[in-house]
Amino acid sequence: MSGFASGWDQATDRDKLPAEIPSPDQVEVPAALRQEIEGHMSLYPDPTSAALPALAAAQRVHGWCSPEAIEQVACVMQVTPASLAAVATFYDMLETEPVGRHSVYVCTNISCSLRGADALLDAVKAAAEGDGELNVRAFECLGACDIAPMASVDGVYVGPLAIEDVPQLLDDVRSGRPVLPEKQLARMLVADPAANSQQYPSHPVQSVDNEGQRR
Repeated sequence: MSGFASGWDQATDRDKLPAEIPSPDQVEVPAALRQEIEGHMSLYPDPTSAALPALAAAQRVHGWCSPEAIEQVACVMQVTPASLAAVATFYDMLETEPVGRHSVYVCTNISCSLRGADALLDAVKAAAEGDGELNVRAFECLGACDIAPMASVDGVYVGPLAIEDVPQLLDDVRSGRPVLPEKQLARMLVADPAANSQQYPSHPVQSVDNEGQRR
């Protein structure tokens, strides 16, 4: 996270009425969003612990954590919108201002930076300039140093990336195709082709034969 949460430098309004929990009969929540939020809530002993996945679900629907989105989540979770706004302004992957619906986060932490992430970020920004559907920005660390320099594209990790990959990466995003399939972390084989073959199933995007070759 970078900087301070928004509003930290604004004085408290002592005359403002206490926040209220939105009434279900006054807030219209899309059925699919309500179902997803309730599904997340069911996984926790304290349902309010589902605030992060619930807000992320609303962000996917609205494109950002707008006041309307936060109110809908608050209505389903039966908490105040203010309590969710405090969460949304703290976490870096929750957007509190309108942004492009497609997120392209280029990791610029030390491992990626040493392998050219800063130039990569500049190239992605230049190629995406003027496209309101793309939300391109640096990210402090995405935790995938083994594929540096890398990026998260709508949650899909891709890398190692070269500047030459940028046109194809953005073209895949804009067309709705899988982004750089051969560079997706989820499709990469581990060193041991038999790893996890007994206790855990193979990843659904790949199958491996006895020689360790991708089919």
